[in-house]
Amino acid sequence: MSFFSLFKKKISPAPAKQGRGFLVFENTSEVIRAEKLLKQQGWQIRVMGPPPEIRTGCDLVIEIPLMESLHILKQLEDSQNKPLQMVPVSSPLLEPVSIFQIKDFGPWLMVRAANMKLTIEKQTGTIVNISGGGCPDVPYLAWQMVGKKMSDAPVPSDIGHTLCGYALQLAYEEMNRQCSAL
Repeated sequence: MSFFSLFKKKISPAPAKQGRGFLVFENTSEVIRAEKLLKQQGWQIRVMGPPPEIRTGCDLVIEIPLMESLHILKQLEDSQNKPLQMVPVSSPLLEPVSIFQIKDFGPWLMVRAANMKLTIEKQTGTIVNISGGGCPDVPYLAWQMVGKKMSDAPVPSDIGHTLCGYALQLAYEEMNRQCSAL
């Protein structure tokens, strides 16, 4: 062993992407309720787009740690929000689909979450556009948020009550993550 090898950083292998599963629900409202409950309970979960192999009509699934699936399923059953099925990720082809798309247009940054788009001016952090969806509250959400800085705009989940409001909330959270990286 050489002197310099004593100071070399040991690189541990990246954690395997095993031990995950998806909860498949009948509709998006059930996904939203389950996500809220599980996050309140402190579970590390993610809402994702379902892989085509398990798509059932709902455009969202919840990714969970497989080792905790019994506890999670019990909590969901107790809350009357049981999923249609729990699918272990057993194939590399069974990957969830990100519901986010991020486009950098130079001075503007757009985040799309499912069917909703949120665009800001990067230099000022001002929301310049909200579009997408077909829900009745989208014009209200845009009216309340466009022209305001991200830090001053209302949080979409506080003023939106539809699937589009939920998707805009996800875009808002992702935009905050993107802006913190700028």
